[in-house]
Amino acid sequence: MPAHLKSLLILAAVPLLAACEYEGAAYLIEGKDHSISLVREQRWFWSSEVEQAVVVSRMPTCMRRHDIRPGTTGSVKMEVFEAGDYLWALKQGKSWYLAGTEKCEFQRWKDAPAEPPGKLVGTFTRKNDKLEFVPADKAPKPIGPADE
Repeated sequence: MPAHLKSLLILAAVPLLAACEYEGAAYLIEGKDHSISLVREQRWFWSSEVEQAVVVSRMPTCMRRHDIRPGTTGSVKMEVFEAGDYLWALKQGKSWYLAGTEKCEFQRWKDAPAEPPGKLVGTFTRKNDKLEFVPADKAPKPIGPADE
């Protein structure tokens, strides 16, 4: 195959590959060495399925990646709640997970309560076409009357 034809094929494939989603965001708990991250990877541009994983990290003790249920392209919302010492509850759709950062443990929470187990600390969401962790205390303030 001529070199210029190979170059043309590669250039034609770039827009198709650019449509794939591969990104992550982190909830920094106590600086960069203690965090919970959400990683999303779309393997094939023609598929709307996005593989997802939660990375639980408390360096230098541990760092582990745990696969969770797949999501869909362009849509993500995972709420993070305090659930105890070094323990967080994560909710995505109807799925609940528990993440322990003391030993980087993680599990699906099958018998989750109807109410969240603690205070909402933030949400993994898509903002400005990018996956981000938005802290709960960064929510926009309500608009008040003009004289306030």
